[in-house]
Amino acid sequence: MTVNLLFKIAAVGILVSVLGQVLKHSGREEQAFLTSLAGLLLVLYWILPYIYELFETMQELFAL
Repeated sequence: MTVNLLFKIAAVGILVSVLGQVLKHSGREEQAFLTSLAGLLLVLYWILPYIYELFETMQELFAL
């Protein structure tokens, strides 16, 4: 995992937080929820290969 990925995740978190607050204060709670969900899915898409690699490593480690 690179530091660049951590910065991208932090940037998405800050952006989603700001957009969520702006949308909530303007009375658009549904769009704020969808923005949060989109940010979560984007970050999950980025870290999914690392999770897959972790499970492969665990499988190799505990294989008999």
